[in-house]
Amino acid sequence: MVASGHFRRLILRALFRGGAHGVIGSTVRIFFGLVLATLCGLALASPVKVAATPGASVVFLNPGYSNEPFWVGYSDFMQAAADSLGMRLRVIYGERDPKLLLSNAQRVLAEAEQPDYLVFVNEMYTGPELLRLFADSPIKLFSLHSTLTPEQQALVGGTRERYRHWIGSLVPNDREAGYLMGKALIAKLGGRPGEMLAFSGVRHTPSATLREDGLRQALAEHPEVKLQQLVYGQWARQRAYQQAKLLLPRYPEVRLVWAANDEMAFGAMRAARELGLDPGRDLHFSALNNSEEVLQARISGPLCVLVGGHFTLGGWAMVLLHDHHAGQDFALRGGKDRVDALFSLLDKQQAAALLKRLRMPGYGLDFRQFSALYQPDMSNYRFSVEPLLR
Repeated sequence: MVASGHFRRLILRALFRGGAHGVIGSTVRIFFGLVLATLCGLALASPVKVAATPGASVVFLNPGYSNEPFWVGYSDFMQAAADSLGMRLRVIYGERDPKLLLSNAQRVLAEAEQPDYLVFVNEMYTGPELLRLFADSPIKLFSLHSTLTPEQQALVGGTRERYRHWIGSLVPNDREAGYLMGKALIAKLGGRPGEMLAFSGVRHTPSATLREDGLRQALAEHPEVKLQQLVYGQWARQRAYQQAKLLLPRYPEVRLVWAANDEMAFGAMRAARELGLDPGRDLHFSALNNSEEVLQARISGPLCVLVGGHFTLGGWAMVLLHDHHAGQDFALRGGKDRVDALFSLLDKQQAAALLKRLRMPGYGLDFRQFSALYQPDMSNYRFSVEPLLR
């Protein structure tokens, strides 16, 4: 039992109010003094005990390049959460090389001091091999951003099944992201017929495939819009630039350009400008992500449609692991496998608000407000980009 601040104040008033005199008064003061000392000692003991317990240690196998704006920003938001929650985070970049990513995982497994948690992304479908590598390790695994596909889980099982240390997953609704971009882009035609080009990411990867599915759903609702061609830009600006230089002259009637990330959108914009076209007027572009460059493009106008928010995923995963480490299983508040609606269409004002937040130390957030450990009455986690738009 820990004495509350209110209770301690009552005792102090009893000690020093001056209403007790003589031997009886001294006895009363001594008695209450002992009570206060005991209760205050208990109150002080609790924080010391918490402080002596180290926060969870986490390794994130980041699949991206170490100079890639999206994945660097993704890791930065994770670090802000770790700092706020008293956790230790180490990020190891895979440089978009599945062999290097698996080699990094083996190195973590061989280290003398191992983390409490390993966070991985099922990029290039490396998830099952990672699970096999850590099958006999006490390290708890958490899949982030893209988890094992239904086909993969049919073979190896889901979280907390065959691989019991694989404790959960958190992914965004990528299909919704593709759909939101497609619908908003098509709306720029005002109901008139039109043509579209699309730039997807890496063929057959979960994020790219789901975003394509969302786009095709939007197109199915608007048969007046024809998708002339969908190409795979590998998430890369230079590749999309080279592809757009060939495609835009081939389809001179195209007015809509759907891009599954910001880098490919910028590559296609560069090609359009070199061909004498004005992005934002002659061509309507969509993009996805939250780099400073893409937010500025949304604010200033060449980018007509922007969807963002999923760069926060890693930070929210840190909240879940923080609570799990403290004995608050996130599975009891929304399930062990979460698909959160983190994507949002960003208008110019929201893009400006988010840009301001990106420049604040720690994004101006106290992550304890999202934690069940500090908000025990919370029945479900409500993760979104909305706190960053205020």
